[in-house]
Amino acid sequence: VQLVESGGGMVQPGGSLRLSCAASGFSFSNYDMTWVRRTPGGGPEWVSYINFSGTITRYPDSVKGRFTISRDNAKNTLYLQMNSLKPEDTAQYYCVRVPVQYRNSWTLGPKYDYWGQGTQVTVAS
Repeated sequence: VQLVESGGGMVQPGGSLRLSCAASGFSFSNYDMTWVRRTPGGGPEWVSYINFSGTITRYPDSVKGRFTISRDNAKNTLYLQMNSLKPEDTAQYYCVRVPVQYRNSWTLGPKYDYWGQGTQVTVAS
């Protein structure tokens, strides 16, 4: 299993970034996926979820209306469009797979198995 994120960088408050995650080594279209962020000294915070078919998405209140998760199963790629970025969005962002036994079960709480290496997003003026 490989998950490779890209698209991070530094942006001013109010700006936008689009993260991508190239997946390989497994049947991407069979798995729900998430984006999770971590800050130094902080625990993981999930920031978006999408089910295997792309028909269901979920967001925490902290990013709802600003972030949009999407996927292209034909390209084995996951995306995160981030708009109206705030300094508190600064973090390392990870593409994370949800275990197949928890498909369509996000209401049970975040479940993770494989993580990418992460991409840094810094929001500062």
